[in-house]
Amino acid sequence: MSAIPSVRQRNNPLLPSTMEQLMQFVWQHRLGLRGGQTTVDGRRVSVVDQGILNADAGPDFFNATVEIDGQTWVGNVEIHVRASDWFRHRHDADPAYDSVILHVVQVDDAPVYRSSGELIPQMIMRCTPEGARRCNLLINHAGASLPCSSTISSLPHIYHTDWLTSLGAERLYMKSERIRSLVDDTAGNWEAAAFVTLARALGFGLNSEPMEILARQLPLKFLNRHRDELTSVEAFMFGQAGLIPPPDTGEDPYITRLRDDYRFFSHKYSLRPLALAWKMARTRPQNFPHRRIAALAQKVHEGFYLMSSLVEADTIDHMRQLFDITLRGFWATHYTFASTQATSPRALSRPSIDTLIINAAVPLRHAYATYRGDDDTLTSDIELLQAIEPENNSVTRLFADAGIEAADAFDTQALIQLRREYCEKRKCIYCRFGHRMLSAEISR
Repeated sequence: MSAIPSVRQRNNPLLPSTMEQLMQFVWQHRLGLRGGQTTVDGRRVSVVDQGILNADAGPDFFNATVEIDGQTWVGNVEIHVRASDWFRHRHDADPAYDSVILHVVQVDDAPVYRSSGELIPQMIMRCTPEGARRCNLLINHAGASLPCSSTISSLPHIYHTDWLTSLGAERLYMKSERIRSLVDDTAGNWEAAAFVTLARALGFGLNSEPMEILARQLPLKFLNRHRDELTSVEAFMFGQAGLIPPPDTGEDPYITRLRDDYRFFSHKYSLRPLALAWKMARTRPQNFPHRRIAALAQKVHEGFYLMSSLVEADTIDHMRQLFDITLRGFWATHYTFASTQATSPRALSRPSIDTLIINAAVPLRHAYATYRGDDDTLTSDIELLQAIEPENNSVTRLFADAGIEAADAFDTQALIQLRREYCEKRKCIYCRFGHRMLSAEISR
């Protein structure tokens, strides 16, 4: 199968790799394949089942069924722009292609054979240059804009809601699977998995990776041994995070104690600060990781029972209370070790709390409900997301400009899934909007 062309090649509408993907799209969705096709030697072809698209090595479609002059064939289908590509790709010497029952091409410039020398039936597929141009536009579009924006805005609203519902569920299940993997990594400990999940969510995208690494390196079971003393938990976390500043004359006694405690613990437990890539450049102080770590330490100190609390939570307000953390002592008035700018001891704003519910609380509940087979909770998880105001970020604004307005957080999660898993990965021909854009041209 051909690779997706580079961005530098995007202006050529007849690139083989782009045209081949268009041909795969046409075959997969049986566009214009209802009847009337013949092999190059004049035998009538009827597509009974187009088969399953293969994303790995081997023929393009598995388990297809076609009738050739009334005889039914079951096997695989290979697609090329030029028939001679069969030899260029060395399929004639590869036994994996002996199961091909039909070779579909744009240009019939050579007969093709199995490794045994047996002739393979060949059929010509007609794809228009405009169809190829549109396919190329979708797959190789450069920049932040959406190449299908004009198509999206003209679609009936039912197409939006149907696709967003599927995408929202897809994203929720993706997050659930990640959590289930964490549960496996922690020997079935759901609270430990919840601790790592919350730590990652507290990174708010910018510092999600270092926050997760920190939580994995200081597992909940270990921190619970020292949770009676808040400063001890903070010493572990800030020390391992590599954020405790070097000694300074006139520093706050809290910083001195934090450093001394970490020095003691690091000697006792053979700890060394992690080399974490914290992102703080061009970031407002309230988005620095310091208060996020302090909030996580506070949750451990109070007794970390997030998973059990989430299972019992039955309203969005109840969930918000779980993350409404009041910081104590030094962190009630500081954003960093050097600043004294914080004016409120509340660790998180209301929008930040809602973000934690979206990225941690609901996925944790959903993962647990999936594990237990609790269909009622699965439904209520989506309703919880629908009870939260839509997120405002670069992705939601991009789609709003194209005519898709998110009604709630479930919709915004769907749009993020669309952007991350389809637009950015250039899987436009597998997106329902892209499908519609191509189908409109090909079906003419």
